[in-house]
Amino acid sequence: MLPRFLQGLQPTLHISHRGGALLAPENTLPAFRMAVERYRTQMLELDVHLTRDGEVVVAHDSTLERCTDATGPIAALSLAELRRVNAGFRFTPDAGRTFPFRDQHVSIPTLREVLRAFPGLRINLEMKPEAPGTEDVLHQVLREEGALDHVCMGSEHDSVAERLVARMPDACHFYPRDALTAYVLSVRGGETPPVDPRYTVIDMPLYFGEVRLVDEEFLRATAHHGKWVNVWTVDDPEEMRRLVSERVGGIMTDRPDLLRRILDEAPHAQ
Repeated sequence: MLPRFLQGLQPTLHISHRGGALLAPENTLPAFRMAVERYRTQMLELDVHLTRDGEVVVAHDSTLERCTDATGPIAALSLAELRRVNAGFRFTPDAGRTFPFRDQHVSIPTLREVLRAFPGLRINLEMKPEAPGTEDVLHQVLREEGALDHVCMGSEHDSVAERLVARMPDACHFYPRDALTAYVLSVRGGETPPVDPRYTVIDMPLYFGEVRLVDEEFLRATAHHGKWVNVWTVDDPEEMRRLVSERVGGIMTDRPDLLRRILDEAPHAQ
């Protein structure tokens, strides 16, 4: 049986990768609001870490240097300390000519804040920390916010994904790296993939090197096995159009503006 997260969904979904990382500071409320309000995104893709005091916060990197005006690991700071960090400090839409968010204080949001800002919106969530017990903290937040049916979760690391499944067996889970690799290689090789009912969603790159991994044949095979496919991270309009015509489940993009335009052109897309 499909998890509630997937029930009623039709391809092709508009999924904003980190909120649309080429248009606004990634994994921040301004980016998420832009994606939802301006580009009618149907799903937010985001990543979470834990602070020193056990708060679940939304950020991709384990350290602060790439996106903010601060340095050091997120796990070493309390939420109160993170509140003083400007998460939009290094965002530039034009290769460093301007930094439009430097004069605005853009916070690193908590997962609770995101869930409350967009109640009921579907979220694709990658849990970054590998330490045992993080799944318990995440479960508590999702349960208390009534969001378990609105989140599809997972990790790059198979051991973490397995703990997430064990803690939240009725939730939607996407394939971790090793299980995904085995699945994709078998399907691409014309073989029957390993049966693994724990994972229903395949979040995968469109290309491996020069090889395009997703095509109509691949999507037919995955649909036959009851799997939903989202591809990342697609910012090229022609690739978007081809994926929509192939009826891919969802497209994750840093350019939600382009994807919205293309989806609005396609009569059968959402």
